[in-house]
Amino acid sequence: MLGLGLAIEPQIWALVFVMVRIGAAFVAAPVFGAVSLPLTVRVSLSGAIGILVLSTHSIVPPPNVFAVGTFVSVAAEALVGLAMGFILQTAFAAPLIASEMIGGTMGIGFASSIDPQNGRSSPALGQFMSVMLTLLFLSVDGHLVLVDMLVKSYEALPPGAAWLGADRLRAIAFFGGYAFLAGLLLALPVGFLLLCLNLVVGMMSRAAPALNLFSVGMPASLAVGVIALAVAFPAMGDYMLVIIRESLGALQTIILG
Repeated sequence: MLGLGLAIEPQIWALVFVMVRIGAAFVAAPVFGAVSLPLTVRVSLSGAIGILVLSTHSIVPPPNVFAVGTFVSVAAEALVGLAMGFILQTAFAAPLIASEMIGGTMGIGFASSIDPQNGRSSPALGQFMSVMLTLLFLSVDGHLVLVDMLVKSYEALPPGAAWLGADRLRAIAFFGGYAFLAGLLLALPVGFLLLCLNLVVGMMSRAAPALNLFSVGMPASLAVGVIALAVAFPAMGDYMLVIIRESLGALQTIILG
């Protein structure tokens, strides 16, 4: 009996309790939290990892389902899972920030479509860069590192004592600023060339006011932007790997200390 006349198998209740943290992480994390991923797949993965956690850790769920302590424990589990997914999701916002900077300067900021990751409209250039970051994330086994951190989190933050301290919450907040820094550095090679082009166009407009620069500046910005993207994309890919390593390192620091 688990309270209010409710009877449930202890093993099933333990599995459901463990799945709270894992499911919350999958909801907030990239790749796993994509709207295109069916809910049944997400629940099945949470259950499979939950069985792995129960086989490697001694998890004691709250004795009563309908109790204040149970609700507090479930909230703590959800907080830990959401924090883990939020760290990775913050890193995945860097390409969108970079695309806003580059696309606005190139004049293609109006080109947008529905992002399959979150179901919202986003710049086409940002979707391209997000797809590349996702492929790099999968190529370096970032999804497996996330699963490994989820399993290890039950040892570092066992259920019942899973509240994140003020120092860890502060680290999560500070890591949110890394998304803007990473987006700026990601857009820096192309953005610098476009800035130089705008300076040249501005000098031409002052030197020859009668010259119609709108018919020259827009095609020039688009051409320079496309060429700069083609040339700088290998270096941008290398920095995307740095973003992934930083996010996984921050995840490890938050969970394991």
